[in-house]
Amino acid sequence: MPKEPDFIHDLNEQQRRAVRHGEGPLLIVAGAGSGKTRVLTYRIAYLIHQNMAAPNEILALTFTNKAAKEMQERIGQLIGEEAKRLWMGTFHSVFSKILRYEAEKIGFNSDYSIYDTEDSKNAIKQILRENNYDPKEIKPRILQRRISDAKNELINPDHYGEKFVHSTLDDITARIYKIYVERLKHNNAMDFDDLLIKPIELFNEHPDTLEKYQDRFKYIMIDEYQDTNHAQYKVTNMLASKYENLCVVGDDAQSIYSFRGADISNILDFKSDYEDAVEIPLEQNYRSTKAILKAADSIIKNNSKQLDKTLWTDNDMGDTITVLDNYDERDEANRVANYIQDLKMRKGYDYNDFAILYRTNYQSRVFEETFRRKGITYQLVGGLSFYQRKEIKDVLAYLTLLINPEDDTNLMRIINEPSRGIGQKSLSDLMNRARQTGQSLWRILENVEEADVYKPAENSVKDFVRMINSLKQQLANGRSLVEVTKQLLDESGYMKSLVEENSPKSMTRRENILELQNAISYFEKNNDNATLSSFLQEISLITDTDKYDEEKPAVTMMTVHAAKGLEFPVVFIVGLEEELFPVGSRNNEDVNIEEERRLFYVAITRAEQELFFSHCRSRYKYGEEQRKTRSRFLDEVSSDVVRTETGSSINQDKNRFSGKKNSSPNNGDTKVEYDWKKPLYDKNNRSSHTQIHYDNPDEDPFQVGAKVIHNVFGQGKIISRSGQGERTKVVVFFKERGRKTLMLRAAKMQVVG
Repeated sequence: MPKEPDFIHDLNEQQRRAVRHGEGPLLIVAGAGSGKTRVLTYRIAYLIHQNMAAPNEILALTFTNKAAKEMQERIGQLIGEEAKRLWMGTFHSVFSKILRYEAEKIGFNSDYSIYDTEDSKNAIKQILRENNYDPKEIKPRILQRRISDAKNELINPDHYGEKFVHSTLDDITARIYKIYVERLKHNNAMDFDDLLIKPIELFNEHPDTLEKYQDRFKYIMIDEYQDTNHAQYKVTNMLASKYENLCVVGDDAQSIYSFRGADISNILDFKSDYEDAVEIPLEQNYRSTKAILKAADSIIKNNSKQLDKTLWTDNDMGDTITVLDNYDERDEANRVANYIQDLKMRKGYDYNDFAILYRTNYQSRVFEETFRRKGITYQLVGGLSFYQRKEIKDVLAYLTLLINPEDDTNLMRIINEPSRGIGQKSLSDLMNRARQTGQSLWRILENVEEADVYKPAENSVKDFVRMINSLKQQLANGRSLVEVTKQLLDESGYMKSLVEENSPKSMTRRENILELQNAISYFEKNNDNATLSSFLQEISLITDTDKYDEEKPAVTMMTVHAAKGLEFPVVFIVGLEEELFPVGSRNNEDVNIEEERRLFYVAITRAEQELFFSHCRSRYKYGEEQRKTRSRFLDEVSSDVVRTETGSSINQDKNRFSGKKNSSPNNGDTKVEYDWKKPLYDKNNRSSHTQIHYDNPDEDPFQVGAKVIHNVFGQGKIISRSGQGERTKVVVFFKERGRKTLMLRAAKMQVVG
């Protein structure tokens, strides 16, 4: 065997162990900032240098083309031109290449088309029409998502139809799924999911082909193994089953993509799948200070399901983490901006040394507005500028019509958004009439009976015109902007369509629209004689100047999900409140708290030198100011490395969500137990009314999300709250009676859990 290459000495002891590992399964548990990319590239280069494998006998799978390109370049620097012979790329690109060679064995030819998501939706839309379903009622995107989920779980159409039909939508999905698969084959096409499941089909039906690729890929490497789904796990397991020279690199503590189908059990159960597997933890962190690492470690230790490792570093202790306790989200944005400007001046940081990480995209709006006002350049990663997002532009187009219905561009944008039965042909006819007569489209719509259009479309146009005119009149009569906006969203069906879709994307869009309502409410409350015209003018100024120069240093703003794999000298993690981070946590048993905690761990470990945690005591929601409870994660982080802005320790209550007695009443939530034997309300005893006076406001149990019972309306859940003291109001959604607005001081209800 050749002498070991010099580059082996660039590694620490654990990294060298991983690189030198010969045959047999290997699990590299690579903590954040521990140099996993270096280990993976050095291991591949080492196998080739030591003649343990030829380049074309190594398969390396990544999750992004960027990662694959970076690794190949690094390997090329170590071993030269031989690196070009590697089988390296994303799962989809590598298995697409294999299928080009083998497609005829499963009924395709090598020139098959690859459908992206939009192609798939269009194919499903056509199938719906052919089978007498209305794509406006049965959304193609909903069926596409359901079919994609089924494919990635290796559930074929027949199995889906036999085992997973429990509703009308399930039945329609099963029918369309079966036809869709047949249609793809007829069209000699595969979608993105097929690029993972068709190789499994190929290998199952042709064992000789499987063995051919098992012999070809004597060594298999997989990066970010914690992000693999069931199909990816299955196909790589099949390829590795002969020689078991499978090396996977990942960190269970950074498994944050379950919503995409990632299965953390793939990495947790690796040693069960491969009994002879060697596990090597990479625990030395080269990125962060000791204080930041201690914070991350103290958080992740609260998870029950994890691989054993403890990160450490030779870096300095560094500054303690500062907790910003803000009044509301605008106070939060202002103070973060002030810290950035101060650190930039005192310590010489550039703007691109700073990152602001948040749980959901809509949180960027207030920061964008604040940074523009203060002259701080920024860039959004993984998302559009808030006011450039489709759903926001749609709502602003609706609002524009209330003051300028002659605006054909905005009218065309939303006249059939969401669908209201005004087809493309009818729209074309109406627009042609407008052009021929020299009138605006709105004038044609107001007199639609004079146009020769399909009768149902004519009726829909009349309803649309009535809605716009009614809302215009309400504005003229002095109704508030936020109330008119809420009614518009309700009557137009826009919010309803997002709720019915019930996908992660539609829920994000809904949250963005709610954030727009917050902006309108804030504008109205803080501007004398606020008008819709003045609000839209302010927004137009923001969007007109929203030009990002990639060459200009800028503060980075992104969700924590988008930040994975990146690092910054200074990081602000904002919005650390219950129901926001962890998202939807209060009284929601469906929330995966362990994954939310892993997400917080990822956020912490993006920081190199300085880290800030930030939370608000109140935040605008549904156009109203609501009190917030700080995140449980601030109670879990090590108190040794966290300080307030004054340098004092923060008050923590580690039992706040454990059901145990609070050790710090100032930070705990009071749980009110309901005595089922006691009458709900006694007209002679006012004490049986809802109590709203508390020595400590944090003890008030009637918060948004609380489950209550009323002596008339029954069981319900508080969905919003406004006002203070005797004027406190709550909106409760009751299971049997719907939505009710109640004065809290007189409401005959109690919290039941």
